[in-house]
Amino acid sequence: MSSRPDSAHSAELRAEPAPLGSSVLPRERQAFLAYLGQVRGLSENTVKAYRADLASFASWAERSHVDPLSATHRDLRGFLADLNRAGYTVRTVDRRLSAVRDFYGWMLREGICSVDPAAALATPKGARRLPKTMSDEDVQRLLATCDTDEATGIRDRAFLELLYASGARISEVSRLDVGSVDFGRSQVTLFGKGSKERIVPLYEVALDWVSRYLDEARPWLASAAKGEKAEGPDGALFLSTRGRRMSADALRTVFENHVCLARLDPTLTPHAMRHTYATELVSGGADLRSVQELLGHESLSTTQVYTHLSVERLKDAARQAHPRAH
Repeated sequence: MSSRPDSAHSAELRAEPAPLGSSVLPRERQAFLAYLGQVRGLSENTVKAYRADLASFASWAERSHVDPLSATHRDLRGFLADLNRAGYTVRTVDRRLSAVRDFYGWMLREGICSVDPAAALATPKGARRLPKTMSDEDVQRLLATCDTDEATGIRDRAFLELLYASGARISEVSRLDVGSVDFGRSQVTLFGKGSKERIVPLYEVALDWVSRYLDEARPWLASAAKGEKAEGPDGALFLSTRGRRMSADALRTVFENHVCLARLDPTLTPHAMRHTYATELVSGGADLRSVQELLGHESLSTTQVYTHLSVERLKDAARQAHPRAH
């Protein structure tokens, strides 16, 4: 008789153990993730983050012998306590709790569970790190580094002006086509997360630089495509020296190069322009709902951070100007 195991037993020996948490609501989690992508229109990266956070929750439930469908508020407080004991940052804990809340809210609406134990789960409190912004002087120094005697310099100036004027994400600027800018109505159409469209007004200086770029620099850059029917010459707004649409990474590199030339804080990113745009709006008296729409935020709570930034700026101004503050 052969000493070799039969094929079924051999397969069993070779099989890797199932990932922890894989047996906890696998169909429900998959259906919820499909809902996020197909119904709510969230981006692939956002859905991927939800998947990871829910997998973490499922692993905890399996380890803790908790049935999510009969979990109590006390059980979920145990999940929160375990995250804190593991040393996760406040931001990570907040994100995981947000994913669990959304998941339970969806299951309740779908009739999968009869109660929502996560509804009253409090978000952990911690020192909130305010986003980095730029002063008006910083922005002027950044813009001044563009050599507008060169086609690439005109392009970069138009890019930076548009970024500052619209508060757009770098990925949104990369997706812009020539037709996205409406000079007659002084506005730009942006496509944000989940391909959601929003229209943002532009001020005259930004429009002037984009117009100059289209007239003087873009035709020269487009000619580098050497007659290919490339994506760039046909429609992309910002083109590389090879005549191709500039990716978000390429535009980010352009920004970082100009930050270096201006000798500004090297940790500044294009998102600092977005934060600055939002803070200026709030400081100028714009209501939060309007700022939320202009930024393309899904939740008003995301926009509220700029009220804190605005207050911090007022405090800084008072410290510098008040005679008793020195």
